[in-house]
Amino acid sequence: MADINVTPLVDVMLVLLIIFMVTAPLLVTGVPVNLPETRAKGLDQDAKPTIVSIDRDGGLFIDEDQVSDADLPDRLAEIVSANAGKPEPPQIFLRADTALDYGRVMRVMGELNRAGLNKVALVSTGADDVSAGSD
Repeated sequence: MADINVTPLVDVMLVLLIIFMVTAPLLVTGVPVNLPETRAKGLDQDAKPTIVSIDRDGGLFIDEDQVSDADLPDRLAEIVSANAGKPEPPQIFLRADTALDYGRVMRVMGELNRAGLNKVALVSTGADDVSAGSD
């Protein structure tokens, strides 16, 4: 018999497909933050922004790396120096938990402003999905 039995191949491929479908959403990492809701529409985005997050406990993160309050100015200076010479300033997305004190968020925004990062978008959840409202 010279025919290839395709049934085991299809079975293996379906199992692999299911495994990838289950694991793909788990690969997305981030800081869990309970974002406020808004009706603002999303921003058009060309380059990948830097995401500054403040979690429920007041922990500060730049992308997925936790940063202390004392190290924040140095890390922001690194972002500014990495984007020096570019015509557009780097885009910063600020994500803050709704349970946070307003003063905590404003202190982080003040550090962003002092570093010269003035293109800041406040991230919130919308009625349909995640959107960012411009500062």
